[in-house]
Amino acid sequence: MLSAMPQLVTRVDHELVAAADRLVEGGVLASRSEAVRLGLEQLVDRARRAEIAAAILDGYRRVPPSDDELRRADDGLRALLAEEPW
Repeated sequence: MLSAMPQLVTRVDHELVAAADRLVEGGVLASRSEAVRLGLEQLVDRARRAEIAAAILDGYRRVPPSDDELRRADDGLRALLAEEPW
């Protein structure tokens, strides 16, 4: 048996509702609920990515790469760029 998903009740301004309705009418979204779900998912994903980026930055600040590591990274990047078909 599937449990019911929690519901959120919120108020939004008329312009935002109208914009969401246009997306639904245009077939971009299935419903207002989908618009809210997607917006929350993107907000949570952005916050998660920001936390990860901050942790990575903190790590590099605590243990900066050595000159040799930087040189190898530069060499690897140059090799990858040389392989591009552009």
